Amino acid sequence: MFDADVIVIGSGGGGAVAAKELGEAGLKVLVLEAGPWYGNKQWANPNSERGGEWSSDYKDLDVGIYKKIFNAYENNMNDLVSGVFRFGPADRRRTPWHRVMRQKGEIWQLSGVGGTTQLYWSQSPRAFPLAVDNIWPISYRELIPYYEKAEATLPVQFAPTTPKEELFYYGAKKAGWPLIPTLNVTTPGYRPNPNAILPTNEHLMDQSYSLEQLSNMEGCTLKGNCVNGCTTGSSVDKIAKRSTLVSYVPLALKTGNVAIRPNSFVIKLLTAQDPKEGLRATGVQFRDTWTGEIGELTARTVVMAAGCIESPRLWLNSGLPYNEWVGRGLTNHCFDWVAGVFDEKDLMRIMGLPAVYPYAGHTSGARVDIPGTGIFQVSCLSPGLMSFLTYGFSEAGYDALNPPEPGAPWDIHGRVVGPQLKELMMNYSRTMSILILTDDETLYRNRVQVDPLLKDENGPIPIMYYTPSPKTLKRRDQLARYASETLKQAGARKIIRSDTPFGSMIHLESTMRMGYVTDTNCEAYQVRRLFIADNSVHFNGIGGPNPTLTTQALATRTAEKIVTKYFS
Repeated sequence: MFDADVIVIGSGGGGAVAAKELGEAGLKVLVLEAGPWYGNKQWANPNSERGGEWSSDYKDLDVGIYKKIFNAYENNMNDLVSGVFRFGPADRRRTPWHRVMRQKGEIWQLSGVGGTTQLYWSQSPRAFPLAVDNIWPISYRELIPYYEKAEATLPVQFAPTTPKEELFYYGAKKAGWPLIPTLNVTTPGYRPNPNAILPTNEHLMDQSYSLEQLSNMEGCTLKGNCVNGCTTGSSVDKIAKRSTLVSYVPLALKTGNVAIRPNSFVIKLLTAQDPKEGLRATGVQFRDTWTGEIGELTARTVVMAAGCIESPRLWLNSGLPYNEWVGRGLTNHCFDWVAGVFDEKDLMRIMGLPAVYPYAGHTSGARVDIPGTGIFQVSCLSPGLMSFLTYGFSEAGYDALNPPEPGAPWDIHGRVVGPQLKELMMNYSRTMSILILTDDETLYRNRVQVDPLLKDENGPIPIMYYTPSPKTLKRRDQLARYASETLKQAGARKIIRSDTPFGSMIHLESTMRMGYVTDTNCEAYQVRRLFIADNSVHFNGIGGPNPTLTTQALATRTAEKIVTKYFS
């Protein structure tokens, strides 16, 4: 009667987790993913040929195809129009899918099997308990066993120390932050980042192994630039950076119960009236992004994990019952970027090294957590991305026209051009940069809607509205001051604050909030058998920590609830 027990929409941070868990429970699962699949024999040339339709066999995975595509060059990977990491169809002759945002900024998300986790930095901290207890409709304690399962599966472990982390710890200690080597953070302090990256290769310092040999073995080589795509590993499921493409997706295929179809954009949720349950989900209508053909699949249960923009868009485009909170309550961590430039003699005195080496090690291996305010973390990127985020992208305009206010802890505020930019970039290897993630206030006015007139091939397109509250801005400013103080204590001679535009979005959460759109099982109040398993179901921005692990823990829990309620 049905094509599957469960259909999962999206294969990113939450969808791949739900598929793996449901497959292991013995359910027949179909996963529909809008973007391409990199590293699968069914799609040897995923950006130029349509290839196959479905893959359900672990033996389809091919690390040679994967490594051919993930070449780590900044522009090849991150160009929002032509790069590997973009939100658009696999066919690179066609434009990305459109969103409307009437403010300066960009949305750093992508399509493809593995979703945006292909791009993420693998930071896997838990939420602050302070942001969950007595706020969410479930307790932090209820999440812990699911955190532990996701951490063991990925796996997650504290990051190793490379020069930039050593310098960050030096500054953090001098600034008065205590060490808090814990996963459940209740007090402010610094610690290594809990990252979803495999342990360092045990032969890394053995000169009898070449870098090429090491890159084809299991274990991180600390080569840096995780954001550009990790290629270190002996097989797809042994790639060092643990996107769901290389962690949960292979595990899902190994169950023998999961089939994944890339290049398939779900454009409508199908529903029916059930005499006992009322309105219930029955399947999906999807569009083949290569041929334009429309197909339908049915299932006993549907899991929506399309992301914080596409999940509410899909609800609205499907004509599901009105809920005033669908698409509302968007949080974004209102991020910012601060950097410090060091003198060589100071670095030699502190570390015995002449540079920070921002390109070595995990992209981010150390952090300061401040429950109630947010977090800041060392985050050194490859030169182009670092230059863009530090000197070329600002809400404050040009530094030369709007210099810092008297007494500000930064020397440069905003965009830098000309000889000044050239001099700063000459010091790239002696620059340490810090990402700030704010405990963002959840506001009804911040939202995702669909345009009443504009459509693309997938239906009415989403419109984004985001303006941070005064409380959020005050917290962000305080974090920028804390980060500047840490850099100064570490010995930085010049501090730069980007003042990143508010429309820059990397941690979107809370547009389908638990307690407003779904119940505590993450099942929609108004549509039975429709579950949500992505960032959108978070009640808030979890206090500022990176959200992926919380989504994965919740997806693990949701899969368990689905099995218990409908398939026991």
